Amino acid sequence: MAVMSNTVEKVLLAAPRGYCAGVDRAVQTVERTLEIHGPPVYVRKEIVHNKHVVERLRERGVIFVEQETDVPEGSVCVFSAHGVAPSVHANAQARELRTIDATCPLVTKVHREALRFAEDGYTIVLVGHDGHEEVEGTMGEAPERIVLVQSEQDVDELEVEDPERIAYVTQTTLSVDETSSILARLKKRFPSVVGPRTDDICYATTNRQTAVKQLAGSCDLMLVIGSRNSSNSVRLVEVARDCGTDAHLIDSASEVCEEWLEGRRVVGISSGASAPENLVGELVGFFRARGVRDISEVDAIREDVRFMLPKQVREVLAAGGAS
Repeated sequence: MAVMSNTVEKVLLAAPRGYCAGVDRAVQTVERTLEIHGPPVYVRKEIVHNKHVVERLRERGVIFVEQETDVPEGSVCVFSAHGVAPSVHANAQARELRTIDATCPLVTKVHREALRFAEDGYTIVLVGHDGHEEVEGTMGEAPERIVLVQSEQDVDELEVEDPERIAYVTQTTLSVDETSSILARLKKRFPSVVGPRTDDICYATTNRQTAVKQLAGSCDLMLVIGSRNSSNSVRLVEVARDCGTDAHLIDSASEVCEEWLEGRRVVGISSGASAPENLVGELVGFFRARGVRDISEVDAIREDVRFMLPKQVREVLAAGGAS
């Protein structure tokens, strides 16, 4: 395909971008489990929502399955960063699977909140996206007490047992602005609604959206690296578009369409919390090859969050050997 005349003069990189602490922990958990046990290692669902990460692990001997019941009895099975319902743990135990739980600690926090509200007799409103693995896992903590809400209209149509005993939790990877408007509607309709002590939307989701907002106004085009099933990546595109900036979600530099670049002088780049940094490097290389020399990073917020690996992995590594 012939390269059209290049109008791009500047590339701005959003910071922070890419891997969050929960994704880093989950990917490392699978890599260390491979080192400890050797292949095959089974992973329930995708460990994180990025096809490049999944493919790289598959090449190293990871077998991704839809359900824990697809794992041969007695095998090693890692649960993904998105969390699982208690029924999944029960199924795994019945199959005598050697499970390693890579659930992000911030998702575990939401599970605990849901459980606490359920035990206290609340109807729990979960703000999230139907079908997302994180939502399925959270609802599994108290399915008879949790109702899913995806929009302000859902709030308007909500019927609850006792309007005085209502609580809410949220998926960790939502749009900050959209969630704020849904919660505002919820609080208006149910003035006595209670929520978690601290916001459920994770620091990384919030920070990446803040960085894109800060950048979008200076750009003619935003490119967000992330897979289609990555909720937080999709939200970054929506945030950029809400700022009035044309934006596209791509899995890699190979998906950039020439038409997007026509007449565009400044291109902004960000990446979702499950997208590895080498993909950003490849996209920057794509623009360097087109003669762009003005490439700079725009720091919105500094991140220094780290999560420890799961206890089972830490203990074996500390002992200095495989099981």
